[in-house]
Amino acid sequence: MSLNCDTTGHDTRVLLFAPLAVLAMIVSATAIAALIALSLNVSLLPVIIVAGAAAFGLATALFGRLGIRHLRRLEQLSNSDSLTQLPNRRALHIGIQQEIRAQQEVALALVDLDGFKLLNDHYGHFVGDAAIKEVGRIFEQVCEGNAQVHRLGGDEYAILMSGSLSGTLLEGICRRVIERLAKPVAVDDRRLTLGASIGLARRLPHDSISSSELLRRADVAMYASKRGGKMRCTWFSEAFDQSREQLKELDDELRMALANEEFRLNYQPLVDSRTRKVVAVECLMRWERPDGKRVGPNIFIPVAEESGLINPIGLWVLRQACMDALAWDDITLSVNISAAQLRNPEFPIQLGHILEETGFDAERLELEITETCLVLDPIVAERSLAVIRGFGVRVALDDFGTGYASIGFLRQFRFEKLKLDRSLVVQAGEDDASRAMMLSSITVARAMQMGVTAEGVETEEQAAMVRAAGCDQIQGWLYFKAMPADEIAQHLGHPIGAALPGEREASAKVA
Repeated sequence: MSLNCDTTGHDTRVLLFAPLAVLAMIVSATAIAALIALSLNVSLLPVIIVAGAAAFGLATALFGRLGIRHLRRLEQLSNSDSLTQLPNRRALHIGIQQEIRAQQEVALALVDLDGFKLLNDHYGHFVGDAAIKEVGRIFEQVCEGNAQVHRLGGDEYAILMSGSLSGTLLEGICRRVIERLAKPVAVDDRRLTLGASIGLARRLPHDSISSSELLRRADVAMYASKRGGKMRCTWFSEAFDQSREQLKELDDELRMALANEEFRLNYQPLVDSRTRKVVAVECLMRWERPDGKRVGPNIFIPVAEESGLINPIGLWVLRQACMDALAWDDITLSVNISAAQLRNPEFPIQLGHILEETGFDAERLELEITETCLVLDPIVAERSLAVIRGFGVRVALDDFGTGYASIGFLRQFRFEKLKLDRSLVVQAGEDDASRAMMLSSITVARAMQMGVTAEGVETEEQAAMVRAAGCDQIQGWLYFKAMPADEIAQHLGHPIGAALPGEREASAKVA
């Protein structure tokens, strides 16, 4: 890019000053020749003037032609991407506007590469740039000249197509793009894994949609593809805008809720499978709005993650939970951490500050993360977890059995605890295949010195099954639902089902 800019700048300076210098020399030479002719009283003055004018005109025409060629070169550079030489965002808007004036149907696909940031961080910008160029070539090969590929910047591309049935044809191209990127991309001697999330939008001849609005719609649809699981293409729908408005309102309400302390923490006890005593509590967040309506974390947590508000909310949860748990002897406090928090490089430092501020023992804290947290950015996650473990904090893998985890995955991150998802526990009580999966998971965890907790236990039969299978802890409604912090203390220090100290005294007096 810098080379092109330097060359263009040099050419511009030459074309600006060289014509002036040459024309000045022609005028000066003509004037000097005319003065000499007059002083010598030679009758060549008309010839000298005509020759000078002809030279001046010829030079002007020549430099004018060179200037036009240079302007065309500048126009070409301003409409193309310096890395891939593909048309850029400006060229895309010009192309869309031309098709609009021609009353053509226009279809636009916005393509965002999945996993490019991880690739760029891992291999460096040199490999990242090479990957960007190779992907651009792949897109052009897939389009086969039927659509125009543009690079908008970063890892974003656009594919433009016009004419009858352009929407249908472009969708077919996009599906071929996804199929192609499902295979490794060869860059030098590396085979890189990338994907694509694609948003599609169209403009019919009678629509009054500008090029900017068409691009915005494709962008909204692209983010819908990402939220839907990536490696897919999605058409824009008016409902997306309505949903975005609702999400914006919810985001504003979340910010007010954090400022007005509308969030509440409840705690669900975990029971030791042998002693049947409470040995840990899991922190669960609740939002009670001023109008009395309760909003579940499954609704507001994704919104907070997308807006970045999950970071201050998550820190509030950690600080409040540590303060609440100070009064609960030596039982473990378990707090859920989102993928966005784990990707935040400042999070481990902020965690350390909270432990120092509250005086909470780091060895009593356990952070629960899901497989998704690690799959999205495993390198950053591994670094963050190393710092967190350095404090003495333990890490548990939550919802095991619902996602991507493999034995290699478990070996890489070395969790202190594995939490079997409720669905796995329920299915294990219903069919032999699920039971075998649960038993093998527990065996692997044991071999790696991990503790095992069974989640979602609701019946005595399930409790007996997971206890016999070797689970250390049991969590579920069979024993406890989530409760406020001030109700936890009464359940500590005695087995589940045994009479509380106050109840024993009352029974003795009645007897």
